[in-house]
Amino acid sequence: MAKTLISGALGECVHVAGVSRFLRLAENAGWETVFLGPAVPVGKMLQTARETLANAGPGDELLVGVSYRLTPETGERLLGQFAEEAADLHEAGVRFVFGGTPPVVERIKKINFFERSFDGTEPVEEVIAFLRGQAAQNRAGDYPQTAVERIRWKAPYPILRHHFGLPTMQASIDGIRQIAEARILDVVSLGIDQDAQANFFHPERQDPRQTGAGGVPVRRADDYRTLYAASRTGNFPLMRTYSGTDDFIRLAEMYVDTINIAWCAIPLFWFNAMDGRGPWDVEGSIREHQKVMAWYGERGIPVELNEPHHWGMRDAPDVVFVVSAYLSAYNARAFGVKDYIAQLMFNSPAELSDKMDLAKMLAVIEMITPLSSPNFPGENGGKEGGFTIWKQTRTGLLSYPVEENAARAHLAASIYLQMALKPHIIHIVGHTEADHAATGQDVIESARMARRAIENAMGQPDLTADPEVQRRKAELAAEAGVTLNAIRAVAGPGVPDPLTDPATLAKAVALGILDAPQLRNNPYAQGEIVTRVDDRGANLAVHPSTGKPLNEAERLADFLN
Repeated sequence: MAKTLISGALGECVHVAGVSRFLRLAENAGWETVFLGPAVPVGKMLQTARETLANAGPGDELLVGVSYRLTPETGERLLGQFAEEAADLHEAGVRFVFGGTPPVVERIKKINFFERSFDGTEPVEEVIAFLRGQAAQNRAGDYPQTAVERIRWKAPYPILRHHFGLPTMQASIDGIRQIAEARILDVVSLGIDQDAQANFFHPERQDPRQTGAGGVPVRRADDYRTLYAASRTGNFPLMRTYSGTDDFIRLAEMYVDTINIAWCAIPLFWFNAMDGRGPWDVEGSIREHQKVMAWYGERGIPVELNEPHHWGMRDAPDVVFVVSAYLSAYNARAFGVKDYIAQLMFNSPAELSDKMDLAKMLAVIEMITPLSSPNFPGENGGKEGGFTIWKQTRTGLLSYPVEENAARAHLAASIYLQMALKPHIIHIVGHTEADHAATGQDVIESARMARRAIENAMGQPDLTADPEVQRRKAELAAEAGVTLNAIRAVAGPGVPDPLTDPATLAKAVALGILDAPQLRNNPYAQGEIVTRVDDRGANLAVHPSTGKPLNEAERLADFLN
């Protein structure tokens, strides 16, 4: 059964940008498209439709898309004429859809001829749903309720995630409902306060003076149910939250039961005594985090390791960022994760140039992609159900300027760059990040900016082809291989896989193989590495006395000899 869409701008209207965008979406939804261009006479558009209908086979669909973006009064007269002359096609089963400015659409709806009228304010997924024959009726069933299903449903556009959590339950409930009703976000990433992350099951450890510090103060399972219930409207966004810093499996069980958690996000080396966010030491927390990966993997729930940017935000060299990203994916696969979300935070540190930032992310992708092959060696992952990598990008948490207009520009520019990686998920970091925790309205405004940047980027040139980007990517991948060999070299005797062994990984931090300047005076790490952003905008390890760049073979010579 063929599906054909004929479209163009009618009459004297020459504005076809909206038509072109509509046709691109239609092609991705399986339609054959015929673009008649700007200023199409009524007769020509109807003649094309009649000729196409005459050649159609049984069950074929024909949709005519008409656009007009000039004076509403003129448009109303022209479209009234069009509807009269197209009556025979309408009776023959041809479908008609209109697109224009809001004032034109308001008048065209009175003609009562077009099946749908779009004024440009609709979320892209609503247009996609229409083109796929899925009527949006504001029911949960109209919007996929797992992360992987939603990614596939919304392709080629990425799904959008934003952090949200205010210091009181009521404000958070109201904000979540506001966001859902705006139909602007696919995933509400619930920000909970520090006591909820570390002490949810230990009221005796909670400090009432810190209630609401860093997010919503959830204290009971029913609090999560109430927050989730607030999202059951609009476009029914998915929900996820922090995996916590203690009692990991108990929290995971509750999250699945209360908010249908979209995916688990957990680090490998962090959220413990090393960064002051949890009670575990580094080795113990690695072991616990691996158990959490396995728990979610057994249940087919995606897992994200929000790991590499923690090194980047502490000014670690780019190669350590890349190595930690590889270790994250490697461990997820080893512990049975089937759907892995690779988080790629740009602007960490903020001084990186766009070229070097992009090269760093490409190095990560190049290194982790072989893990998705069923032929990659290993006992777990890739055996039953495979190991699928989903790319998630985001703007650097510490990169936002305080001034609002500058912050808005930074959000849009960063997301435009991120689109070069063709991400499946964009984690929007709100433009208010440097000033205050985002309100519901802030989230909506940030998501609208992100959507515009994404739409602009759908036809962008291939930024990854830049020779400097490619050279730096290759340089980082080679250097990361040296660092990984240093980690393997410090493993104890009889360790079957140093890259998944908690003792070896903790030792790599303790010895400074994995290190960052901001870990100085930390009892679990060296903190002796010195880094500088060079004239290319790359972040390198340098000699502490001379400032001369150090490659990994030089920096790690004591472990490699």
